[in-house]
Amino acid sequence: MSAGSQDEAPNSGPTVLRILLGAQLRRLREGKAISREDAGYEIRASGSKISRMELGRVSFKERDVADLLTMYDVKDSAEREALLGLARQANNPGWWHHFGDVMPSWFQSYLGLEAAASLIRTYEIQFVPGLLQTPEYARAVIMLGHAGATADEIDRRVELRRQRQLLLERTDPPQLWAVIDEAVLRRPIGGFDVMRGQIEALIEASKKPNVRLQIIPFHIGGHAAAGGPFAILRFPEPELPDVVYVEQLTSGIYLDKRDDVDQYAIAMERVCIDADPPNHTQEILGKLLHEIGRPN
Repeated sequence: MSAGSQDEAPNSGPTVLRILLGAQLRRLREGKAISREDAGYEIRASGSKISRMELGRVSFKERDVADLLTMYDVKDSAEREALLGLARQANNPGWWHHFGDVMPSWFQSYLGLEAAASLIRTYEIQFVPGLLQTPEYARAVIMLGHAGATADEIDRRVELRRQRQLLLERTDPPQLWAVIDEAVLRRPIGGFDVMRGQIEALIEASKKPNVRLQIIPFHIGGHAAAGGPFAILRFPEPELPDVVYVEQLTSGIYLDKRDDVDQYAIAMERVCIDADPPNHTQEILGKLLHEIGRPN
């Protein structure tokens, strides 16, 4: 998954399971010095199909996985069953499958990654991160981007965002480390009442043990990640590389090449240094809360 777009994005199933299975199949194939073309021939497909399978961009047929395991000389019954079980799980649709009518396929891929991540680092310059948005703020943001949508569609998009946020409340929640530009908090999305409610919600969120929130003040000026927002996701499985997600207007880009991830990791470290430390966040938000509602 070095780079993905609308055409390359995985389907709506558990994205990470597909990537994990694909990575294991790739290691097995390379360990036997078998080409993608020869592996593809074994399952009546092309070398490019094997490439997409190994990158987790397509669903898996259990028969294909079984045939590949045989070709790769995997004879241990426990190992075979573990990988075949992974193939079955990877084809199950995620909870967000029911929202497919209001969500592009490339974003479904992100939800699969987000749901499986153990650490989510995100940098935002325009909006409050989706995982921390109040329903009222989310509605205002959604209406900005979907002015012609019906009331029902807006409601479904708000509900989708709310369900996304449930991962922060589960028994094994990921760590969320969000860095927000001060401009995000001073932009009156939805009006001053909505922003007051949003800032109050951020104050509460910053008290959670699995949430770290930092704000980059105006006086810093330009900084390392000024090019645009992005997220870096880390997973509990050591086999999986970190993935960088960069959202564009009509697509999402996914990067996991070491050089790409390292560049974004450096940028994230820089903005974390430029931002006020997390223990100042509640004080900063409290001051903003007093200012809001008294526009000039």
